[in-house]
Amino acid sequence: MSTKVKFVNRDRSTFFATARQRVDAYFKENEISTHANTAMWMKACFFLGGYVLLYTLVLWGQFTTPIMLGLAALLGMFAAFIGFNVSHDALHGAFSSKPWVNRLLGGSFYLLGANPYVWKITHNVVHHTYTNIPGHDEDIEIAPGLVRLDADEKLRPWHKYQHWYTFPLYSLASLSWVFRKDYVKFFKKNIGASHDNSQHPRAEYYKLFIFKALYYLAFLIIPYLVLEYSFGEIFLGFLLMHAAKGIVLGLVFQLAHVVEGTDFPVPDQQGNVLNAWAVHQLYTTANFAPKSSVAAFLCGGLNRQVEHHLFPKVCHIHYPAISDILKQTALEYGLPYLENETFLSALVSHYKVLKQMGQPAAQAVSENVAEKELAF
Repeated sequence: MSTKVKFVNRDRSTFFATARQRVDAYFKENEISTHANTAMWMKACFFLGGYVLLYTLVLWGQFTTPIMLGLAALLGMFAAFIGFNVSHDALHGAFSSKPWVNRLLGGSFYLLGANPYVWKITHNVVHHTYTNIPGHDEDIEIAPGLVRLDADEKLRPWHKYQHWYTFPLYSLASLSWVFRKDYVKFFKKNIGASHDNSQHPRAEYYKLFIFKALYYLAFLIIPYLVLEYSFGEIFLGFLLMHAAKGIVLGLVFQLAHVVEGTDFPVPDQQGNVLNAWAVHQLYTTANFAPKSSVAAFLCGGLNRQVEHHLFPKVCHIHYPAISDILKQTALEYGLPYLENETFLSALVSHYKVLKQMGQPAAQAVSENVAEKELAF
């Protein structure tokens, strides 16, 4: 096991204490709960209801094949939106002040074919603690060996093309999650380089296999029994559903951490990261399309990852209100507050990082200098 990572507040920064005090004051002065409000509950009902409706329409099957495939793709996208808008907040304990409500809504993760228990370990614990630290944060790993995001990783000949082939790989992300990722993560001895993952409650073993089986039943077996299509045609629709979901999931998560300006800090030999944890989050996390109401509605606040990483137990419906507080506080402390103004600019930035990490260091540096000179 590698040396456990420790965050060392070498500058004795009081940034987070100040930001937390101001955010707490906002909620107190406005007599607002940090949890879901009416608008949030309406969002949850919209996405959950839309998901059920789309699944019902697919099983009804009274449409042409192109429309059926379109419904399958839309169903996959709605699954991703449920993950963003319902499951994610609930699994962080941010949706409700009542733990049983969070557990119930967190179970919506099963609708994605994903396991909420594994997610809470890999995402809530590991990713939120060791954000963008190579070898520790497995959430930023796209396809180990195929996609290079760590400057210390050996550069392979195919990496110089990764800025082209990585985007199609996102279409496989959800399919891998359903058939491989949860099983692999559950049975790994360690998550990342140092998180002990060897002990699980017995009930979680049953839940892993039972809910996976129910998902396969609902999305492969029942459609085959109900619809007048061959199993191959059913599986094609299943693949399209997961391709749509994978692209949505992959892009939203990667545009928050793998863009220009975000750091990928390497701990020293003692395992120290020379920043306070909250300051580390500011250097490794970026927002995208923060002023877009469409992005806010669809992405469940994940377009405001800075707010989410600093206050994961605050429901995302409140992120726009606290963003000005965090931005101003970061400015006062001389700290970064990273943002890409639009989804497209974040996408371009992600592309550039992939391209840079696929090149030898000297070539990447020279290209960056050339780009800056042209911009000047």
